[in-house]
Formats: sequence, structure tokens, C-alpha cells
Amino acid sequence: MRYRRTDVPTYRQLLARDDGPAGSSWGVFGERDQLGALNFQTPQSRAGAAGLVRTGAVFNLDYPVNAFVPSIAGTRPPTEHHMFANNPNHRDDWLDSFYLQSTTQIDGLRHMRHPVHGFYGGVPDEAIEAGTPDLGIQLVAEHGILGRGVLLDLPRYFADAGKPYDLTTNQGITPADLEGALQACDVELDSGDVLLVHTGFARRYLGLDPEAQAAFRADIQVPGLAQSPEMAEFLWDHQVSLVASDNPGVEAFPVDRASGFWDPDEPAPARGPTHNGMLHRPVLALLGILLGELWKLDELAEACAADGRYEFLLTAKPLAVVGGVGSPANAMAVK
Repeated sequence: MRYRRTDVPTYRQLLARDDGPAGSSWGVFGERDQLGALNFQTPQSRAGAAGLVRTGAVFNLDYPVNAFVPSIAGTRPPTEHHMFANNPNHRDDWLDSFYLQSTTQIDGLRHMRHPVHGFYGGVPDEAIEAGTPDLGIQLVAEHGILGRGVLLDLPRYFADAGKPYDLTTNQGITPADLEGALQACDVELDSGDVLLVHTGFARRYLGLDPEAQAAFRADIQVPGLAQSPEMAEFLWDHQVSLVASDNPGVEAFPVDRASGFWDPDEPAPARGPTHNGMLHRPVLALLGILLGELWKLDELAEACAADGRYEFLLTAKPLAVVGGVGSPANAMAVK
């Protein structure tokens, strides 16, 4: 039985609002809400997701720390793992240079602000500092992520449909592509679902030799969700709580400058990739939909193809770092 909340406005209604930024969900879940679309996960949706478990097979959705070293973004040095012992029968350890978004991770709502409207819910810039709680990843950790996961296996879908798909380009995946993949998998999205978009990127990248990886980082081309108001509409109207992929940013990169999100007057950053024109901004800052990057999806995709079931119980538990921008996902799927 499909579960869909009927007490929230559609995306087009959000675009027409005059009591907040157009296209934003600010206030929809309460005046002081800081969880965004995670509110779509409810006791009802969690109970339904738990009922999806049939075999008990568990799929790890995390790559190891330092799996993507050197950093694809070029701004995160490797994590250093150290150990010590107080006596011959004891071991303890710690991490240095632990970047919370360096491998399989979740972007929290303070990860990206909208260039015009600011952070989600109108939280002021001065509240977004290390150690302050507003929009921190600890709020997601306290709530937890437990719900129905739905996987869309794009390489398999495009191959079966006889449509071109090129992992070496920034091919934009459209809402029509996602709808086609849903139909091919014979599954619909419910309120609160976690949408997993399997592109095949991570497996391909990790299979390259160091020289080929370096060449890729010098000219990044990644397929992913296309930047468009229609994509924001798709994610919101399907009431997705989190969308995650096995690529570095969920969306295609470089971005489509004709999407309407690109600002030709925005200066380039001093280092690292530019976020100008990214879907991140309206999705995180305006709609409050969490994003997951570099998730490990290949084994799950193969299992879904084998049993024909593309829905499963999904859990993720971010670290409770007060004021954290993001966190390792600590995610798993149970079929």
C-alpha cells in the first residue's frame, strides 16, 4: 500500500508562495524546523520499511575511510590512523585529519547555503560556526535515518532500454530517466523514501590506475542528476527524504550552465571546485533534502537485479558531531 503525505504543498505551490523564498519548504514542517525532508520519515513509514525484510541479507553501503585518496575534490588530505597502548594488554586509537565528507557520506543542511536566501529555514550565517548546534549533523544523528530504500540501477536501465549512457561524461540524468527506471523496476516512491541512484561511477573510478585517476581529477566528468527546476520538483513531489549516489556529488558535473541555477557573475573560489549552478543549493538550502555521496551500491544493485526487488530496509547513522556539516553515512541495506 502506497504511503504519501497529503498535508504538504506541491513544488509548484512552493514556487508560488509569498510568505518565504519561492521554491522553499521553509516553515512547512514548523517554524523552527531544522530537519527538512527528513520529516517525511515517520513511525508509519519506518514500520512499513521494516516489513520489507525477507531474507535478512545485509549490504554494507560504505566505502572505507581513505578509499578516495587523493581527494577527488582536491581539498581533503588523507586521514591518519594512530594507535597507542597503556600496557601490553591494551590498545586505543585516534584519527588525525579526519574529513567527515572524504568518503561515503551525508551532506547535512549546513553544507550549502543559497546565494540569495541563505541557509535552510533562514538560519543566520553567524549561527553556522564550529560547535554551534543550528542545522548540525547531530540533529540527523539524533533523529536517525531508517526507512524504505529504493535503488535505481542506471547502467542496467539504460542498457535494457537501448539508450546511450556514458560514464566518461557529465551526462545529466533527467526526471524522465528516473521515472523510466522506476517503471522498469516496477516500484513507486513513497513518502520518506531514501532514493539510491546507482551510476557505476565509484566502481569504475576505483578500478583506474593512479595515472588514470589523476587524469580524471584534472578534468572531472561525472554523470548524475541533471540540474533543473524539474529535478527539484521530482524530488520534492515524491517526498524523498534523502537522495544518495555512488558518485562524488549526486548531480552531474560540470554543471549545466543553461539550467537557470548558474550565476555568470559569481566569482570562482580560490581553491577547490566551484559550486556555482549546483543542484545542491536549492535541494539542501531551500527544500531541506539531504544528499549522500560516494555510497557503495554495486553489490546491492546486483542483488536487486537477481531477486527483482528494488526496495529494502535502509538505515544510516551519522556521527553526533554538534555543528557537523556532514558525516560518514554508516549506512546499510537489509533485504
